[in-house]
Amino acid sequence: MATQGILYTISAPSGAGKTSLVRALLEQMDNIRVSVSHTTRKQRPGEVEGRDYHFISVDEFKQMLGDAAFLEHAQVFDNFYGTSQAWVAQQLAAGTDVILEIDWQGAEQVRRAMSDTRSIFILPPSRATLEERLQGRGQDDEATIARRMRAAVDEMSHFPEAEFIVINDEFDVALADLVAIVRSQRLSLPSQQIRHQALLAELLSRSDQI
Repeated sequence: MATQGILYTISAPSGAGKTSLVRALLEQMDNIRVSVSHTTRKQRPGEVEGRDYHFISVDEFKQMLGDAAFLEHAQVFDNFYGTSQAWVAQQLAAGTDVILEIDWQGAEQVRRAMSDTRSIFILPPSRATLEERLQGRGQDDEATIARRMRAAVDEMSHFPEAEFIVINDEFDVALADLVAIVRSQRLSLPSQQIRHQALLAELLSRSDQI
């Protein structure tokens, strides 16, 4: 019997380093993947279909929505985003762990649909550090950064809804914490019972020679 994969939602405010941490996690661990969302927004230079997003039309998105094809979905400004329910189910059934990089609202939808989802929240070590990181990108003016900070505070206010908290102060430490969470879940009793079914049966078998 194959071990069922574990579904993780990872949420964080913009600038907390979520994407970098998840990318590093995938480099360190096997049998774990990040879900690629469907979106109606235009493909940007450098983005690859199927790697960054599945780029679809609004009509295609609405058709998938009507077919209940999304595990979760959201509208951000004029664009729609959604996670394929079939793809996630297929990966989990094959024993592959799946990560959804998602905001708190999406994470809430996923938890309602799949109660055994593990939720992780990544936080910066301080608001000052978060603002410095946003400014360090050199992409936004002060008004945009202020707006992003307000959005970040709102996002961070939902950290109590997660099961695990990772503080991204020192990157290597935060990565080690993230790896530890995934490893600990793989060592849980239900997972180990399936993974080592033959061994456990042999260890507990009764024999006249014992």
